[in-house]
Amino acid sequence: MSKVIVIGGGAAGMLAAIAAGNCGHEVTIYERNEKLGKKVFITGKGRCNITNAADMDELIRSVIKNNKFLYSAFYTFTNENIVELLEEQGISTKVERGNRVFPVSDHSYDVIGGLTKKLNELGVEICLNSRVKSILIRDGICKGITLFDGTKIDADRVVVCTGGFSYQTTGSDGDGYEFAKKTGHVVTQILPSLVPLNIKEYYIKELQGLSLKNIKVTFFEEKKEIYSDFGEMLFTHFGVSGPVILSASGYITEKLAEKSHISLKIDLKPALSFKELDDRITRDFKENINKDYRNSLGDLLPKKMIPIVIKLSKISPYKKVNEITREERQGLTTLLKEFPATVESTRGFKEAIITRGGISIKDVNPQTMESKKVQGLFFAGEVLDVDALTGGFNLQIAWSTGYLAGLSV
Repeated sequence: MSKVIVIGGGAAGMLAAIAAGNCGHEVTIYERNEKLGKKVFITGKGRCNITNAADMDELIRSVIKNNKFLYSAFYTFTNENIVELLEEQGISTKVERGNRVFPVSDHSYDVIGGLTKKLNELGVEICLNSRVKSILIRDGICKGITLFDGTKIDADRVVVCTGGFSYQTTGSDGDGYEFAKKTGHVVTQILPSLVPLNIKEYYIKELQGLSLKNIKVTFFEEKKEIYSDFGEMLFTHFGVSGPVILSASGYITEKLAEKSHISLKIDLKPALSFKELDDRITRDFKENINKDYRNSLGDLLPKKMIPIVIKLSKISPYKKVNEITREERQGLTTLLKEFPATVESTRGFKEAIITRGGISIKDVNPQTMESKKVQGLFFAGEVLDVDALTGGFNLQIAWSTGYLAGLSV
């Protein structure tokens, strides 16, 4: 039996402790906060999007960066396994749109409570309000930790599950990256991801509060398409947000950091081809043939969007519909299929769901999560340089890598 220390009591940390406890090890979690699972508590807007019920191929595809690194972790502890573990603790689950899995209760604290119950059953010691200052290394072997109060604690294995750099109020302020750097590991560039976007154009900000459903977004680097998706989005006082925007940020955050020119085209009517939409507008114009242009778009667009579209179409708002030329009408059609915006930057870490970047996967054994540089030192969860789309995929990364690390100590 080994003495195992887990640094961090979030999703990865709790699963690492459970897996190690199941193997009969003496396990202690050191959590800097006053309770376990502080970030888990706010996931899914407090409902906890536990995982995604997609098949394994889709799970892998939904990981944006370094997905091959996760094969062993995902197959060792699957999305079905986390659901089974919770149900064993009396936490029933349900599957919603997009295969998102939630507790039936819609309360994240039930998930945390179920996992805490399991930790207690296994005799895992939980030390709250206990912040780790450093990791003890002797002759290339991990020997324990030092707390901020100066206490040194010996251990045979240490698992670092400190999270990333997003939602810093939950305690994720980059400690794990510092532990990694000081023990000789490479940490890649840290950037906010799954995050809203700042937009250059003034008219986007005038649409603040408008939510659009069933639209298509396409992002371009210069003229090259780099990401496209269907779904929902929201205009804000700074730019754009919503599910399709957050997912897109995972693909463009590094490009923005490199100062690439990123543009966005919003297809407001993706269910219609250009011709079908042009025909639809033609019919609307015929039904409003004696009206001013400004009063003819009510059946086509949200009220808040009409003044912006009129301005961008460069058609006089007072022009009679029957006087609008074919070229002007088709220009309007193009505008609705390719509503333009320019991405200036992402929002900061305070608004990011996850962190892009982290401990280089080249320094970690994917079959065990053990460091390739320090024997007995393991890394799991968001501290690693892996991240995925929204929809429960990032929590699954935490569950899977945490469990594999705990199984391997």
